[in-house]
Amino acid sequence: MTKPKPKPASNIAELVTTAEAQAIVAGRHADPFAVLGPHDTGQGHVVRVFDPGADAVQALLSDNSNIDLTAIPQARGLFVGLVPQGPYRVRAQGFGTEWTFDDPYAFGPILGEMDEYLLGEGTHARLWHALGAHVTTHEGIGGTHFAVWAPNASRVSVVGDFNGWNGRRHPMRRRGASGVWEIFLPGVGEGAVYKYELLDGQGALLPLKADPLGFGAQHAPETASVVRDLSGYGWRDAAWMEGRANRQDVRAPISIYEVHLGSWRRIAGEGNRPLSYKEHAAELVDYAVDMGFTHLELLPVSEHPFDGSWGYQPVGLYAPSIRFGPAQEFRDLIDAAHGRGLGVILDWVPGHFPTDAHGLGRFDGTPLYEHADPREGFHQDWNTLIYNFGRTEVQNFLVSNALYWLEEYHVDGLRVDAVASMLYRDYSRAEGEWVPNAQGGRENLEAIALFQRMNSQVYGEVPGILTAAEESTSFPMVSRPVDAGGLGFGFKWNMGWMNDTLTYIQKDPIYRQHHHNQMTFGIHYAWSENFILPISHDEVVHGKGSMLAKMPGAEDERFANLRAYYGFMWGHPGKKLLFMGCEFAQATEWNHSTSLDWHLLDDPRHRGVQSLVRDLNRAYADNPALHKNDCAPEGFAWLEANAADTSVFAWVRFGDPDDPPCVVISNMTPVERSGWICGLPRPGAWEEIVNTDAAAYGGGNRGNMGVVTADGPPAQGQAQSAQITLPPLSTIILRHKAK
Repeated sequence: MTKPKPKPASNIAELVTTAEAQAIVAGRHADPFAVLGPHDTGQGHVVRVFDPGADAVQALLSDNSNIDLTAIPQARGLFVGLVPQGPYRVRAQGFGTEWTFDDPYAFGPILGEMDEYLLGEGTHARLWHALGAHVTTHEGIGGTHFAVWAPNASRVSVVGDFNGWNGRRHPMRRRGASGVWEIFLPGVGEGAVYKYELLDGQGALLPLKADPLGFGAQHAPETASVVRDLSGYGWRDAAWMEGRANRQDVRAPISIYEVHLGSWRRIAGEGNRPLSYKEHAAELVDYAVDMGFTHLELLPVSEHPFDGSWGYQPVGLYAPSIRFGPAQEFRDLIDAAHGRGLGVILDWVPGHFPTDAHGLGRFDGTPLYEHADPREGFHQDWNTLIYNFGRTEVQNFLVSNALYWLEEYHVDGLRVDAVASMLYRDYSRAEGEWVPNAQGGRENLEAIALFQRMNSQVYGEVPGILTAAEESTSFPMVSRPVDAGGLGFGFKWNMGWMNDTLTYIQKDPIYRQHHHNQMTFGIHYAWSENFILPISHDEVVHGKGSMLAKMPGAEDERFANLRAYYGFMWGHPGKKLLFMGCEFAQATEWNHSTSLDWHLLDDPRHRGVQSLVRDLNRAYADNPALHKNDCAPEGFAWLEANAADTSVFAWVRFGDPDDPPCVVISNMTPVERSGWICGLPRPGAWEEIVNTDAAAYGGGNRGNMGVVTADGPPAQGQAQSAQITLPPLSTIILRHKAK
């Protein structure tokens, strides 16, 4: 039975007021959902549609009938009419064409009362479930739900190709006092390009903004967000996820290969382009596994506008960079790594963000994400803005982002960048350029609370993950539990060890005797944190030269120095991290815009360093004494710490009582030392499992013929000893051989 068409209203003005019409057409109505769409009024069931490109509009009813809506004079694009209750679509004509669409203002909200409460409170654990752009079906119709936090805006609209980038077309619904705006746009789906158009509290138009929780972005220099459907990925890494806690424990061998995806390997024949996520999933994963690394650590993959920031100035914290492919292909990389037993850690940057107009800065016309006072909210070193860590919604945004990468992308850990810059209010600031905390001190209490909240949440909700802090000061208890007063990180980068040992190894060997303590000092505090020993990208860029270029002496001595240093590092307590290219002695410092110099592997000396790193990784993983007690004092004992005159260092590494102990000896002079007496903790045969002077690594092949016997008199506090040959500029590792 056909529904009777309603009688036209006697006066169109009764269906919409002049003030309402003018506000809608101007895009300045505070509550467009109160006007547009279907509404029951004293005149009947009214439908109001605004389409500024239309000359005529009809409501299409479910019985295939239609009703002409009346154009409002002096309000171009606004149409109104009495329409029977029930579903309808809109047909519009204009400019010689016709188009049909579902009316966004006919749909109810998607966010629930609990969402609104948690968003307003700043405690929505999975913020990305509520905010951002979600491909979904709502009230039986497919489309995308958009939601964004902008509490001080007077109007927020979604704009994109789907509405001609016209902010008057789709102003959003404000959700009470939460500061969140939302709208469901039927027909908008995967791949749609969009931004938010905002009016500030005084009605001034702001620069178009990318979505703070956008899951995708355009290729630079374009700056819009892109709708990405994150649902439905077919993970195949269940076995890895179930067992990874053991692989990431403080007693596990953890050797990390730090990688910048944009410059690890490039395709010269295709415009020098970097590999895609899918290509990395094959080539990078195969290489890291072959080299014996246990983890990849990726420089930030969050979307960033400037290549030269290497990702450390992110605009889209929730979007994997489109430089290497869409979000689902980033998942392919993680899944492939897990399938080969390789963990993936992401560099994460919660400390600052760039001032780009489309980013978070003054997002709703006010310093929303950042501090208003530049003494708190502006990084002088990097010309970036600093998050207001004390604002609950901002803290929620950051903590949820950490959880997002771990849950949505199965990432195994987060290494937090520039932690020291967050912990101290006077970081890199002169007197008078910073604001003390509420207690009058220099510590950033709000940043401390952020780290504690983040670590408590991610360790509490995602089994088996790890977090690591790049913290360059002696701030206490960085890697100690929150309930014990610590920051809650799993690990801390040992920046002091890195600085001291690199300073030492760069000196001509004749002067090293005067700096002996730089190699031994790290043991004094080695157990104060769960340390990672990092040779990172920061050590091979900005004029610092490559690792090989740091080494003194003639060409062969430089290689020998580097090999000896790597042996010292892998034998030293602490997990390991090495930046890409360092494993084969890249000759020049890192350049983010070009590929690593893979052709150097045609030189046997470079290939030898690569072989050494591969063997060090395997020795580290295969020998519990070299890794189980990386973070515990019972795993270490000095044999020789004071031989400054000869620049020799020797120590024992212990695992559990049943594990064969290992002894590490480094000779940091170009003098071979035959018959060197080394005390050994157990009698009998000791295998030489690593000798950095081996011919296979490019060395002189001097050493101990693969084995020494501990049958000599007591020495160095041990009950027996052996006479050992120490090749020049070398490190050897011995392992007790059980009978």
